[in-house]
Amino acid sequence: MRVGMFYILIAILDYFYRRFEYMRNLKMTKQEVKEEYKRLEGDPMVKQRMRDLQRQTAQQRMMASVPQADVVLTNPTHVAVALKYDTKKMKAPRVLARGMRKAAEEIRKIAEEAEIPIVENEPLARSIYRTTDVGEAIPRELYQAVAEVLAFIYKRKRERQARFKARLAPPAAGLAPTRT
Repeated sequence: MRVGMFYILIAILDYFYRRFEYMRNLKMTKQEVKEEYKRLEGDPMVKQRMRDLQRQTAQQRMMASVPQADVVLTNPTHVAVALKYDTKKMKAPRVLARGMRKAAEEIRKIAEEAEIPIVENEPLARSIYRTTDVGEAIPRELYQAVAEVLAFIYKRKRERQARFKARLAPPAAGLAPTRT
């Protein structure tokens, strides 16, 4: 009887030990977890590279839209926001491009090459940058400030066109240029 009880006790202890060993062997090591994650989710390096390429493509698309802007608002060096407003198609001006530091420098450079007016207005540029993403309309609370900037730009553009037309216009009838 004692020997039988002893064997039953050993069997019960062996059962729990074997179960513990089995459960421990089912668990994955940290390396196995990493490999499983890579297999299921994809390699993190590849995913990061894809995100970088997407970000770069979006940046290039944004910079390509700068020449269509009506005005670029900047604070002198750190922030640049390119705005477009078409009264027939839009309810409010839209942000075509925005950037800080190097991106802002790039936006300024493209705007200068495309002869887009650049207006330095630090508070307005910063608030548009903070509150609006590319492709979005500006917030209502900034309508007045942006309207003033756009009115100034459109007025300058009309004056420049009037001067250009006056230079190209033929002389009035009967007033032939005199040669000396």
